[in-house]
Amino acid sequence: MGERELSLVRRIALALPDVNERMSHGARCYFVRDRQPLCYFHDDHRGDGRISLWCPVPDGAQQELVTADPERFFKPPVSARGTFANWLGVFLDEPDPDEVDWDEIAAIVEDSYRLVAPKELIAQLDGRR
Repeated sequence: MGERELSLVRRIALALPDVNERMSHGARCYFVRDRQPLCYFHDDHRGDGRISLWCPVPDGAQQELVTADPERFFKPPVSARGTFANWLGVFLDEPDPDEVDWDEIAAIVEDSYRLVAPKELIAQLDGRR
């Protein structure tokens, strides 16, 4: 269903230093150094019929974005351990998949990277710019 969106997310995430992709909990996940989750790509998560990306965000960002634009952003369900409490869900199929702002998606993923990556990898990223 979401092959195009997966391809674009993959290109964005794997362009960051020391990021890899593997399945985790039934979804495509991108990890920093194969350890720290950067983002999850969901295609029909638990039968919801949606394509989405989940990323960690700074405190307050989730509420701000979900309140500002609930058509595009949502709060992912929180696991029993509290995982995803400070994560942002972004719909990649609404309102129109052709209108997704992929520069904005890339910025969200990079901001998430800056939250979870070690300082030396952030310095490496900044050195590329």
